[in-house]
Amino acid sequence: MVVLAIDIGGTKHSLALFEDRRLIRWGTFPTNPRGCAWMVEHLKTLLPRWLEGVRPEACGIGFGGPVDYAAQRVGRSMHLGGWQDFPLAAVMAEHLGVPCRIDNDANLGALGEWAAGAGQGAASLLYVTLSTGIGAGILIGGEIWHGADSLAGELGHVTIQTDGPECPCGQRGCFEALCSGRAIEARTGRPAAELLQDAAFRAEYVPNLARGLRVALLLVNPERVVIGGGLSKAGEVLFRELRADLERQIPASLPVRVDVRPAALGDFSVLWGAAVLAEA
Repeated sequence: MVVLAIDIGGTKHSLALFEDRRLIRWGTFPTNPRGCAWMVEHLKTLLPRWLEGVRPEACGIGFGGPVDYAAQRVGRSMHLGGWQDFPLAAVMAEHLGVPCRIDNDANLGALGEWAAGAGQGAASLLYVTLSTGIGAGILIGGEIWHGADSLAGELGHVTIQTDGPECPCGQRGCFEALCSGRAIEARTGRPAAELLQDAAFRAEYVPNLARGLRVALLLVNPERVVIGGGLSKAGEVLFRELRADLERQIPASLPVRVDVRPAALGDFSVLWGAAVLAEA
């Protein structure tokens, strides 16, 4: 089966073709800040050229923001305009002429890592994306937990510092406002990937990162945590310090496991999940 996978993020978007769960083509492109109208027209123009005559049988889309999974509509974007209650799956299905399904990118990152990456074999999995924003996907028994309003996993908007910086969601001190790539660069003027190689910066950053993850570990108690997104590429120096800080922050009386690993699929986690979703 040939499926098209699309991953729409705040700063970039990616396309991939899979044939029988084998990646056969991939490309990535910058996301224009003009938002929804630009993205839809861009995809309609780009896809006929990019597919080069290949006709996919289904399409899966990961979107970097809340998605109403039951209605198959984008809820909104915290970073780009025009997405409020937008029927992206239906629009792309009509354009492509094939069934199309959509979910939040972190949910699909969880699904991808569970199917083909660092989450394989885990009965319960928390996938956290550290990128332009911060989100999480929860898998239990191989099934995504969406929650009553398709908002399970909005970990980026848990408050971890009551007097912290303002977040795009309108609150202050959110996990995302302190630890996301966009927030770091806005605060320092330097790319997060560069700063994470600096020990002094990590000494300030990692405790906040651990505070946000601690909430999820104590609430969900997953068998495994997989961290993806651009900031996860900082390497073992970040993960070693993060595991140590989590061990310090979690009370001895509540010995939840701390099995935290980088995403094995890297930039392809969400695309893999989108392909699995499309096949379902």
